[in-house]
Amino acid sequence: MVLDQTIIEALKAGKTILYPSDTIWGIGCDATNEEACQRILEIKERPENKSFILLVDSFQMIEKYIPEFPAVCYDLVDLSDKPLTIIYPNAQGLAPSVLAPDGSVGIRLTKDPICLSLIKSIRKPIVSTSANISGKPFPTNFSNIDSQIKERVDAILELRTSEQLSTPSQIIKIGLDSSIQVIRG
Repeated sequence: MVLDQTIIEALKAGKTILYPSDTIWGIGCDATNEEACQRILEIKERPENKSFILLVDSFQMIEKYIPEFPAVCYDLVDLSDKPLTIIYPNAQGLAPSVLAPDGSVGIRLTKDPICLSLIKSIRKPIVSTSANISGKPFPTNFSNIDSQIKERVDAILELRTSEQLSTPSQIIKIGLDSSIQVIRG
């Protein structure tokens, strides 16, 4: 998929974007750029102690930022029939504000062609947080996105604007001992 070059340049320049993800409309940026991640917190009026979900294009990308995780994660992703976010322990090389206080981070390996194009264009994970003011309902359609969000982001990827997107991903937390905790089913 070929994306508008201004969106790719915005991501590379540390800007924020509004885009349709594999689940719902999201606000994103380069997940290694702390300034951009802080800007998303401001846009969403979100507390700093709440971590973000990241999107990646491969397990190789996960392995770059998560040095050690149980092998069962490969099976969980392969067997999942809908988008699955796994909270991995001990992340490294990411912007501090994407991490939970315990150093973990939620990562989803996406299959969505738009998201894959965004990730491949910057060769880094991207933030995928719902395009809403913190505490308000998440948007499944472009027309449901609060005008404040649209005005505050640096760039908008205007694809799939009439499409009804699905629901947020499932979220599980995995321990180094392979323990699994369901956070959102």
